[in-house]
Amino acid sequence: MSSTQQQNDRVLIFDTTLRDGEQAPGCSMTLKEKLEVGRQLARLGVDVIEAGFPISSVGDFESVRTIAEVVGNLEFHGRTPIIAGLARAKDIDIKRAADAVKPARHPRIHTFLATSPIHREKKLRMSREQVIETAVNAVKLARSFVDDVEFSLEDAGRTEWDYMAQVVAAVIDAGAGTVNIPDTVGYCQPEQYGAQIKYLFDNVPQVKSAIISVHCHDDLGLAVANSLIAVKHGARQVECTVNGLGERAGNASLEEIVMNLKTRRDYFGCESRVQTEQIYPTSRLVSQVTGQRVQSNKAIVGANAFAHESGIHQDGMLKDKLTYEIMTPESVGWKGEGMVMGKHSGRHAFSKRLEELGFEMQGENLEKAFVKFKELADKKKEVFDDDLCVICDEILFKESAGAWELTYAAVNTGTSILPTATVKMTYRDEEFVDAAMGDGPVDAVYHAIDRITGAPLKVHEYHLEAVTEGQDALGRVTVSVSRQDAKEGVKVRGRATSTDVILASARAYVNALNALDRTEKSQSSNDRVKIGSTP
Repeated sequence: MSSTQQQNDRVLIFDTTLRDGEQAPGCSMTLKEKLEVGRQLARLGVDVIEAGFPISSVGDFESVRTIAEVVGNLEFHGRTPIIAGLARAKDIDIKRAADAVKPARHPRIHTFLATSPIHREKKLRMSREQVIETAVNAVKLARSFVDDVEFSLEDAGRTEWDYMAQVVAAVIDAGAGTVNIPDTVGYCQPEQYGAQIKYLFDNVPQVKSAIISVHCHDDLGLAVANSLIAVKHGARQVECTVNGLGERAGNASLEEIVMNLKTRRDYFGCESRVQTEQIYPTSRLVSQVTGQRVQSNKAIVGANAFAHESGIHQDGMLKDKLTYEIMTPESVGWKGEGMVMGKHSGRHAFSKRLEELGFEMQGENLEKAFVKFKELADKKKEVFDDDLCVICDEILFKESAGAWELTYAAVNTGTSILPTATVKMTYRDEEFVDAAMGDGPVDAVYHAIDRITGAPLKVHEYHLEAVTEGQDALGRVTVSVSRQDAKEGVKVRGRATSTDVILASARAYVNALNALDRTEKSQSSNDRVKIGSTP
């Protein structure tokens, strides 16, 4: 989209959940997961989807290209999203990004280079002039492949303002239609950052022919505040992530940015084109695939965001909701919790509820989901929305069967005996059985699996949570593992659910083992590039 197409009262939403969000520890996604999240982002109505960093690995390249082919040609709300690929200001990166985004209807190359004194001196070892020359050459090369080029001044928040203005003018003259001013390390304060954006508009005539973007990190808890004050001073693109995912403390939260603009249009004088009713389903989907649960008091999408417990609040709500609600739950797609289905529910009602939750299940997938729902309904008296989300998650994102398969697990434990587990597994149709002891039932199961596979894993994180309330709730286990003997081993995540938490733990461990095997095989032919920091 050229700057002439940009309306002054519209803020473009650039979603980087699939790139910056996925870089957060434990948030890596499979291709299937990325594709489903990409579809939902298009349904949400974001303007730009940053699909990944193509040069970083073969897997990342394939993910970006697949999203460009599929999501980059979908149309929702009369629009097709721009698909962006990130690239350092290096020829090899830019050419790789160009190949990856080429299938999209609206491809974008997003290239970047650090501009702050500490980065120029310590990391790049470049002079001011060399940085500008490199940036200009990168933009020109990117423009030879696509019409839509974005340039980011990495660590712009700590860059001298006069020099920042020189870089911005140079890259716009070179052909950048969007220029991003990131607070890469979350250092800036709102008043300071707003003044920095205003300085660009006051001192760089070229900004009138480009879109100024912002990308703020949350190290000091100011990412949303900084992004919004930048909008107040003229920025017309905000780079953010669903649920605020991202490296370190994360990025500006998409849902908070969008709902601030919508709820306080009287103050900002502009808003986005995001379909806000899709915010809650999108948040749940991202939480589901990354295993990162949204905190209860999280603004907009937290479980308590629309809860009113105090007597004073409840009294006011009964008289007029506007007394304590500045936006409705329905405006962000929250349709209430509680028992939604039972074992006598039909396929049509089941399909409709899944659609309301943001899942488009059809054909074979719908039939599988309905069968699983009926099986669960026979075990539980009440089936909740979160239970349905788990069912969809297991069907949509289940990888092809791995080499290792768990066929039997039994644990003997108690107050006066040492926990002992017996496990049966198959490996390419060959069956293995072994037993082991541990300091708890889960530990015993994991030791037994390790004895069978002969490749003990190191558990970095083990997380067990009840999906819903009640004694019969599904237990969801997420486990992060790596090879025990690897110095810089690949770390992967496995997850599983069951009403039996020991069985869920065992399945999650085996899923992680198979994911580790797949990841190591895919990386054996092309090691991941050490990319350092990014915008």
